[in-house]
Amino acid sequence: MDNAVSAERYPLWKRACPGLNDIGFIRLGMLRCISLVDSGRHFLQAAEEVHEEQCPLSTYFKSLKSPRRVRMLEAVEQQSYDIDSETLSSHGIDYLKSFPELNDYTVLAAD
Repeated sequence: MDNAVSAERYPLWKRACPGLNDIGFIRLGMLRCISLVDSGRHFLQAAEEVHEEQCPLSTYFKSLKSPRRVRMLEAVEQQSYDIDSETLSSHGIDYLKSFPELNDYTVLAAD
């Protein structure tokens, strides 16, 4: 989450939205990825009950269709990738070194 907050310093995509700001949108997206839920509606119920994150149903689903938010997420993802790659490289970490058959591919995975 710190990377997302840092990325907000120089955004090309920032826009004020009273219902769901950009950092809140990213936070909800991250929560959605790690939540054990059956649907978007179930996620919003769980987010409110478990994480005390409130977002109106229509606001959440409309925000998922926003081309501006897609561009914002692409920018955040690229910055996160660059930071993670630099950090791993600076520590000499290459978890895929023992798999030379992957050298021709870009592998994107995190846990």
